[in-house]
Amino acid sequence: MATRSTKKKSSAAVATPLPTAVFLNRELSWLAFNNRVLEQATDGRHPLLERVRFLSIVSSNLDEFFEIRVAGLMQQMDSGVTEGGHDGLPPEAQLTAIHTGVTALVAAQYHCWHQQLLPALAAEGIEFKTAQDLNPTELKWVHAYFRDQVYPVLTPLALDQSHPFPQLGNKTLNIIVSLDNPDTSEVEHHIAILPVPRILPRLVEISPAKTTGPRRTIFLSEIIKLCAGQLFPGYRLTAAHAFRVTRNSDLYIDEEESENLLKKIEDELRNLRRGAAVRLEIEDGVDPKLFTTLCDHLALSEDYVYRINGPVNLLRLQALADIERPDLKFAPFTPVNATPLAEPARIFDTLRTQDILLHHPYDSFQPVVDFVEQAARDPQVFAIKQTFYRTSGDSPLVRALIEASRNGKQVTALVELKARFDEANNIQWAKQLEEAGVHVVYGLVGHKTHCKLCLVVRREGRRMKHYAHLGTGNYNPRTAKVYTDLSYFTTRTGITGDVAQLFNSLTGFGRSPIFRHLLVAPYNLHRRIGELIAREAKNAAAGKPARIIVKMNALVDRATIESLYTASQAGVKIDLIIRGVCCLVPGVRGLSENIRVRSIVGRYLEHARAIYFENAGAEPLILAGSADWMPRNFFRRIEVVFPVEDRDLRRWMMREFFPTELRDNANAHALRSDGTYRAVPRRTGVRSFSAQDHLMAAATARARA
Repeated sequence: MATRSTKKKSSAAVATPLPTAVFLNRELSWLAFNNRVLEQATDGRHPLLERVRFLSIVSSNLDEFFEIRVAGLMQQMDSGVTEGGHDGLPPEAQLTAIHTGVTALVAAQYHCWHQQLLPALAAEGIEFKTAQDLNPTELKWVHAYFRDQVYPVLTPLALDQSHPFPQLGNKTLNIIVSLDNPDTSEVEHHIAILPVPRILPRLVEISPAKTTGPRRTIFLSEIIKLCAGQLFPGYRLTAAHAFRVTRNSDLYIDEEESENLLKKIEDELRNLRRGAAVRLEIEDGVDPKLFTTLCDHLALSEDYVYRINGPVNLLRLQALADIERPDLKFAPFTPVNATPLAEPARIFDTLRTQDILLHHPYDSFQPVVDFVEQAARDPQVFAIKQTFYRTSGDSPLVRALIEASRNGKQVTALVELKARFDEANNIQWAKQLEEAGVHVVYGLVGHKTHCKLCLVVRREGRRMKHYAHLGTGNYNPRTAKVYTDLSYFTTRTGITGDVAQLFNSLTGFGRSPIFRHLLVAPYNLHRRIGELIAREAKNAAAGKPARIIVKMNALVDRATIESLYTASQAGVKIDLIIRGVCCLVPGVRGLSENIRVRSIVGRYLEHARAIYFENAGAEPLILAGSADWMPRNFFRRIEVVFPVEDRDLRRWMMREFFPTELRDNANAHALRSDGTYRAVPRRTGVRSFSAQDHLMAAATARARA
């Protein structure tokens, strides 16, 4: 994998200050990523319901983008911030560019829905009806459904002097209606809002008992608009439009002033629904009076309003993607459990003799669960320590820790209460663990605990032996089936000793712990990554082999990007596999011409973080861990990046893992110097190659062997 340098740069050239023009805007880079997700929905090579699923993911991504990123920019602008980020764009200019980009993205999203997916679904016997499309029989059924299932739970809220504008929940469906008194000659335009309870399904199958013929579906909003007049006897319904408000959903917590972090976060979660509005989605064609009323009460300008040509919130299409039509979905793939850890009862025996590296979802996540469950039941295990950032709703790992505590073991769980959008779930787990006698802690003040660690302490003879699991993904069996991640098991004393030291620092006190094998944020990760990049640059400048390969979710940190530019100028060949946001500009002559950036978006969410340094004159350094290269990961989170030291595992990473990612020409897009992405070109005669398909096939072959 070594690539010998062909150019040398003087130290003076390397030290030249870099202009802001060589950094891409983070928010616009994220929008480019979501456009790549949308391309999956438009890709006819994918099964139809999988394309529907990708379309729903676009909406989900946009929700979080507005709740956090746009909300933050709006706060900056309101606070009078005028300076820009690394790219030089001030908050106001960023918001303007975002509005332009999102408007185009939403238009493309609904074009895909109307022009591609709806006709294709109809051809497969899945029809979507509007109120105008209903035949008499269907109309009768819809009215009965409204009367029996919807009407009883709706509460109309009038807007007038005695009825103030209601507090609308974040991302809830609402219908705004205009009413007229038919007994007066004057058109009165009374306005009311119908908040739609979340408990009601947003997709309704018409006559679901029907077993033959096409599946006929109607959006709940269509039913309510059609029948809303029944809620206002004596009035005539003149207009009805669905809309949805997105609110600022970031938590505001001063940990230094909060004696009980769990209680404080619970209080903040209850206040989230009162966050400031940051986006209004409303059906196109809304009456101007209704539109003005909403904007005025929400204190939103038109820059944050998106008129929707179709059903509001396509995220609800996820329910359609889950129907039983295997012929319209990806061929099923079951993660394989064909590793030496396949026998749970022998896990500790196996790990005493070798390190194990799993690649999810191709390798089953079950050995990770087995590792904790066996530790909970093994009488020789004295202690278990584990971090939780996100986990599943019915977590077998949490159950195992509860069982371990009840079995008399010393159990410590470091639960991150501030895991965005999982705060409420983690609070519940924390309470259950505490009730079972588990020592629950919440990490360091001012830092999210994002690392993925589990340490088992087991008595073997007269000594205590440490077994460690370190991962790139969350301890979540559900997402482990759809996220690509790495799991590393080891008993190497250097690594396990560092893991033990980190747990002691997180649960006790440790201002400046020393880690000899692990790279740990906020202590040594940023500095060490800079040193390793600089070492490659030095090797290249000396004419030695130099190569860097990086796979992760995001690249934002300015100092790290500048280090990569310096390495490129020195002649280091650099391949960056960045799924989402990338602020580095590749292919700039004299600056980044030795850097290539690609993004893979496919069936599985690429989530693994792994790094390759050529390290000329010694063994290549291969790292993996929980951290992306972003300021938050380097300085505001507890992150762990670990070395892969086993020779066979390193060989697999060098010969299979990285080359497979770089060979993909089916789902990969290359970043160009103007910030746009283009599908990786396929040379004449070269077959289409999907890294994910290849890895699934390889896993299946291992299982058969």
